[in-house]
Amino acid sequence: MFDTGNTGFMLVATSLVMLMTPGLAFFYGGLVGRKNTLSIMIQSFVSMGITTIIWFAFGYSLCFSGGEGGIIGNLDMAFLHGVDPMTPFGDGHIPLIVFVAYQMMFAIITPALITGAFSNRVRFGAYLIFLVTWLVLVYFPFVHMIWGGGLLAKWGVLDFAGGIAVHNIAGMAALASVLYVGRRRIADAVPHSIPLVALGTGLLWFGWYGFNAGSELQVDSITALAFLNTDIAASFAAITWLVIAWILEKKPKFVGLLTGAVAGLATITPAAGFVSTTSAAIIGICAGIICYFAVSLKNKLGWDDALDVWGVHGVGGVIGIIMLGMLGSTLVNPAGSDGLFFGGGGFFFKQVVAVVISSIYAFVFTYVMLVIINKITPVRTTDVEEETGLDESLHGESAYERGV
Repeated sequence: MFDTGNTGFMLVATSLVMLMTPGLAFFYGGLVGRKNTLSIMIQSFVSMGITTIIWFAFGYSLCFSGGEGGIIGNLDMAFLHGVDPMTPFGDGHIPLIVFVAYQMMFAIITPALITGAFSNRVRFGAYLIFLVTWLVLVYFPFVHMIWGGGLLAKWGVLDFAGGIAVHNIAGMAALASVLYVGRRRIADAVPHSIPLVALGTGLLWFGWYGFNAGSELQVDSITALAFLNTDIAASFAAITWLVIAWILEKKPKFVGLLTGAVAGLATITPAAGFVSTTSAAIIGICAGIICYFAVSLKNKLGWDDALDVWGVHGVGGVIGIIMLGMLGSTLVNPAGSDGLFFGGGGFFFKQVVAVVISSIYAFVFTYVMLVIINKITPVRTTDVEEETGLDESLHGESAYERGV
């Protein structure tokens, strides 16, 4: 009944996206100080458990059941009601349970992206409440509106693999978190382990092929295009960032190269299956330039976005959506739309409006959410906890032996 090739490919793609969350934990773990390594890594890993439970209970249903043309779905498929191994997805190439698992991996990593912004400053209990409420109030609505047949999809907005639904809303949520929580009180020697950052980047880059190519949901020429575009954009962005940093900072920084690669990966995500390889290179170059200067602006403004979530993912998501509105071509993918440079002014307008709406929505809801959570339990850590390090003060563990 099912296409075994497509099903096998999607299971591999699902596994690759799952691997991105541990990759993110390593990436963030290397960027923070030694005393806070485990505290930020557990925030990624705990999402794998909690988000899976929520996704099974009602998350998938809210995203992909009912609510056609609306903001959120319904609970008809809560606890995967009506889903069995033989239930087909879409045109029947793959089982529905494979799609459920694939989308679950996106839900797991998206809130984990935000954690890099408020590293060393947020209590674990408050983060758990934040994780659940952010998924329900921010992530699920945008997944439904874009991929679940909701409002933005009906309007004609395109997002191949998560420029709005993942990176933009996570980046804007990160900015809201930074502005609410405030700056770190205790200086932290960072990054403490660039090799860990490199390992995390490698896992993220590897997993991103499942993230982008897998979003075609079958094996065809667009799958291969998205795969290649992912690598092209990441490579161009990495080298662009490296060159800019070399010129302005006088040294070719390894962390800059790695950060540039992630910026390119985030930026190509919404456009990966809708643009040509040449356009992917252009998007990568723009990502390297704009995200670099977005991070510089953040530093000048004094925003303590510790791991540059806003500058890389938030800004990268915006760039990707807008550039899709400029460079998209139905000659590349008939299922897409022609961008501004191909006569599609209306499509470009829709992309811009959509990313403005998503940015405002994610920022406002996240900020208000943190205000409310703080009335339930303190969000911010104490001076003593920050001085001791969150690994020991909150979790009673240490990534490294004392003196090592």
